[in-house]
Amino acid sequence: MAQADFIAVVPARYASTRLPGKPLLQIAGEPMVAHVWRRACESAASRVVVATDDARIEQVMRAYGADVVMTRADHPSGTDRLAEVAATLGLADEALLVNVQGDEPLIPPALINQVAARLADDDAASIATLAEPISDIDTLFNPNVVKVVRALSGRALYFSRAPIPWDRQHFQTRPALLQTDAWLRHIGLYAYRAGFLRDYLDWPPAPLEQLEQLEQLRALHHGHGIQVALACEINPAGVDTAEDLARVRALLETSSSYGRPL
Repeated sequence: MAQADFIAVVPARYASTRLPGKPLLQIAGEPMVAHVWRRACESAASRVVVATDDARIEQVMRAYGADVVMTRADHPSGTDRLAEVAATLGLADEALLVNVQGDEPLIPPALINQVAARLADDDAASIATLAEPISDIDTLFNPNVVKVVRALSGRALYFSRAPIPWDRQHFQTRPALLQTDAWLRHIGLYAYRAGFLRDYLDWPPAPLEQLEQLEQLRALHHGHGIQVALACEINPAGVDTAEDLARVRALLETSSSYGRPL
């Protein structure tokens, strides 16, 4: 798998229901978004862009020397925000962008490289993403955990909050253990072709997307291929709650590789 030429984009939206101002919350003496940006800079990306709708985030990240693109505040999803970035930068249709979520301060740079390379390896795919095996039954049946099933080619067949595939023999009653490694948890790290992002903006939400509340189903609805690779490293959980923030703070405040100036 050859390394691809790609741009890493870190969307950083100030508004958050559970953690207001989340990108600027302090972790080991620095704002969360700075940790994510630094991780992206450690990848093989040819350019790293912070995409934000807030002047406070722009000011903080420009002080770090970051490349910042201002976007509208009314985007319904991160994919829409990424599409605006691709248009603002005037990218060719074949250009690759990796969406590095702004609340993933522990994301391994190797995963950023991997998802870009996976898309570059499949000229007919519009998106690439990652997954990891599910080993416990509670995770499989948790609707907040998105599951994915793949074809032999690695292309996604479907994403769901339901426990797919359904084991007809063993799932009539909730089993204590999983019998095989057939179940995969989706990791929300995406690589896109810029041309796909342009087209995406013209599509209304798909029926399955609205049922599952999973925007990647819009791409499948319109016949676009999504490559799914098994993550080459463990992807630590991001920051969605105050408890997540405390956990990440504890990890990074004891790490000698963080909390240092550039």
